Amino acid sequence: MFPISKFDRNGFACPIPVMKSFEAAALADQILRFQHEEPEKAARAFGTNTHLLFPSLCAVIQREQILDAVEQVLGRNLLLWSASFFIKSPKTNSFVSWHQDSTYWGLEPPEIVTAWLALTPSNRENGCMEVVPGSHLRGQVSHHDTFGDDNMLSRGQKVSVDISREKTEAIELEAGQMSLHHVRIFHGSKPNHTDIPRIGFAMRFIPTQVKQKGGRTFALLVRGQDVFNNFDRPTLPRAELGAAEWEMHQESLKRMNTVLFNDAAQATKVKGHQILKRGE
Repeated sequence: MFPISKFDRNGFACPIPVMKSFEAAALADQILRFQHEEPEKAARAFGTNTHLLFPSLCAVIQREQILDAVEQVLGRNLLLWSASFFIKSPKTNSFVSWHQDSTYWGLEPPEIVTAWLALTPSNRENGCMEVVPGSHLRGQVSHHDTFGDDNMLSRGQKVSVDISREKTEAIELEAGQMSLHHVRIFHGSKPNHTDIPRIGFAMRFIPTQVKQKGGRTFALLVRGQDVFNNFDRPTLPRAELGAAEWEMHQESLKRMNTVLFNDAAQATKVKGHQILKRGE
């Protein structure tokens, strides 16, 4: 166990209980059923800012167990900047290259925490997240883009560090548990070669004083007050996958694309105009 009290030193904390395993299993079943019945629509919905399409996910991101943990790291006044799923299907080659989330997000200062909620068990066998403890203290390091087909990141970005020389830790979680990690920690994950899916829901939280470079994006106030007004407020979903919800979702992606794909000429050619993933 890596307690929140040591987050500043380690750059991560886990495991943190959020929900009962049967609650996580119910959400996972809903996701897998949607993927099976409407795969194209599911691919669009689960990429980025999924919470703007599902009232049930808006409820998840505002659970006290999540916000209480994030508040211990970032303080009382909290915004949710984005949320997305990381789903590794059984027996697939999808992976996440070693990277820092801060590379292309355009948020300053780098006071950003990702809460990664496991809806299925996440372990070494099915490609759990791995981190280099303390690497967030090195500041921003250089990356190069690969745009790899099996890479789950938007640009296939890879940190310019020899990870084989680093001490790494695997973040293993049971369904219903979450981890927290700093925006600058080195992290990645291997493919899932097991017979069960690995489903994680990544929520990115920032304190209200953080600013967005390169454009004005959306962020939802989830706790406290916002006296800075650095972000626009998204319209929360009233219906699941409704027309108004899709319109809000697509507008959020349009603004995110402006930031994420700045200076990436290949991005729209390789990944299209939809952000697929932005950092596990």
